[in-house]
Amino acid sequence: MDSQQPIEMPIHSDGTAPEPSVEETQQHAGEILCREFKAPEEVVVRGKSVFLAGSIEMGKARNWQEELKNKLLNVPCTIINPRRVDFGGDWVQEMSDPKLYQQVTWELDWLNNVDVIAMNFERDTKAPISLLELGLYAATGKMVVCCPVGFYRRGNVQIVCQRYGIPIFTELPDMVGEVVHRLTH
Repeated sequence: MDSQQPIEMPIHSDGTAPEPSVEETQQHAGEILCREFKAPEEVVVRGKSVFLAGSIEMGKARNWQEELKNKLLNVPCTIINPRRVDFGGDWVQEMSDPKLYQQVTWELDWLNNVDVIAMNFERDTKAPISLLELGLYAATGKMVVCCPVGFYRRGNVQIVCQRYGIPIFTELPDMVGEVVHRLTH
């Protein structure tokens, strides 16, 4: 198979492609280069894929996922974004909550199946789930991390990254080059 052609991986068990509300972020000569799927949409992977892990904490973290997506517009890839459009904040922290269960399992499924995990810690957030995910996926070889000076657990993040050979950057724009490299090689 020619490695230059996009690969589609439908999610439906019958092999058909879903028709989610996909944001197709860039077109070039009629061909879509970069597609973004947000939780809990069904995803069709075309080319290599990147999961945007890291601080969300509605109201505390800036929408850094949008910034990173804008830097990937000309890269043939699929972006998996856990930031929900319909997050209501009324979820119960019990696995019996259907919205919580759907979100967590969607994230874990895609963290397991993407090519790259781009993790960004925002300075004024706690990001306990992101710290958990860093521990879960540190040894996979998929991770690229951004952790700014002043993040309350920066030292822990640095040590984990050093131990597992994970590239770590202090600013989001500095991380972009490594993400692009991994998506194009």
